[in-house]
Amino acid sequence: MSYDLIVIGTGPGGYVCAIRAAQLGLQVAVVEKRKTHGGTCLNVGCIPSKALLHASHAFEDANTHFDKLGISVGTPKMDVKKMQAFKQEGVDGNTKGVEFLLKKNKVDVFFGLGRIAAAGQVEVTADDGTNQVLQTKNIVIATGSDVARLPGVEIDEKVVVSSTGALELESVPKRLVVIGAGVIGLELGSVWRRLGSEVIVVEYLDRILPGMDGDVAKNFQRMLGKQGFQFKLGSKVTKVEKKGKGATLTVEPAAGGASETIEADVVLVAIGRVPYTQGLGLDEIGVQKDAKGRIQTDAHFSTNVTGIYAIGDVIAGPMLAHKAEDEGVAVAEILAGKAGHVNYDVIPGVVYTAPEVASVGKTEEELKAAGIAYNVGKFPFMANGRAKSIGLTEGFVKILADAATDKVLGVHIVGANAGELIHEAVIAMEFGGSSEDIARSCHAHPTLAEAVKEAAMAVEKRAIHM
Repeated sequence: MSYDLIVIGTGPGGYVCAIRAAQLGLQVAVVEKRKTHGGTCLNVGCIPSKALLHASHAFEDANTHFDKLGISVGTPKMDVKKMQAFKQEGVDGNTKGVEFLLKKNKVDVFFGLGRIAAAGQVEVTADDGTNQVLQTKNIVIATGSDVARLPGVEIDEKVVVSSTGALELESVPKRLVVIGAGVIGLELGSVWRRLGSEVIVVEYLDRILPGMDGDVAKNFQRMLGKQGFQFKLGSKVTKVEKKGKGATLTVEPAAGGASETIEADVVLVAIGRVPYTQGLGLDEIGVQKDAKGRIQTDAHFSTNVTGIYAIGDVIAGPMLAHKAEDEGVAVAEILAGKAGHVNYDVIPGVVYTAPEVASVGKTEEELKAAGIAYNVGKFPFMANGRAKSIGLTEGFVKILADAATDKVLGVHIVGANAGELIHEAVIAMEFGGSSEDIARSCHAHPTLAEAVKEAAMAVEKRAIHM
């Protein structure tokens, strides 16, 4: 049969695109190379990492915080095998959920490697080597991304691991060296640090969390240092040599200079991700890519080849599951004759450590570089009643508002539940809200969300509890 749309890849962008298109009456099929749906996010990324973060946080609470609450449980022990089973249960529930949703929305599923044979044709090669060619009016590429490799460093997923291997460790390493101080490295580093690992983070830049607000990154690094993280910033790894059951890293200043060696039980390479477009046949049909290997698209997600579209990690923009989901909905609506759109100025980012870090909109550095005058409202959780009552007082909320119009331009939070609190700012910014709008909205007491209101009030220097 011939389809209106075939989506290659069923990660968050792909399966959401397929479901939305089916809801709008299109005849849809998906092609997936894994045996389960959900892509990197559900299988070896967002979902399993959150399960391990949750489990390790509960372990640390029992180990260090329960006694202060008057709870006596003795010395807790971590069974890594059971923790991994807990993680897998969450993964299976989510992937099976996607399978159900595709079936519910009458989306045809083909398992195997998808290749675009020509505009309007997708060849699917199954695991047993058999292949078939599917006919379609439109194709959406949603194949996601792969881990970025460090030249000369072989990832075996045992001693030298990517994020995938770091989620599957069978025991707690005595010393874990993380290469890269971005979101993935800090999240997974925090999992194993809480379970007892000595964690050393090596970062080429002179700061952690590149791209996030500098004030937040500086304070967050201090918090992680108090937790036991060690940082070697402005440093580069020039060699990783596996020795026995561990590895030796050679590290030197990024600007050049004397090198040092660091011994590790496990090395996590977390230097970013790259678009995954191998085997799709893009070069043969002339689909254009940029210098970073990303598929080039226009404002409607269309490539230079008629009928071929791309979304998610394979195109420009932050490599975030929710960004891909919004793009999936947008392109499905465009194909159905509607006005699909994504507001790239209001896409939140979250680091799921403890405390969490969340951000949306512009940073102070970006506003200064653009020459935009702005006011800052900042409120610490130390002054928040709920935070003080539950002992989660680290961090703050910072709101950046246009000096002339008071329109909220950026919000940055480091603290407990920051990943949930940030969405108040997302809604405000999506509707062009001002700091005054947030400040005059009644917030329940006592809640952590009151810190957002107080930060908004602080923009006009009228916070009450500070």
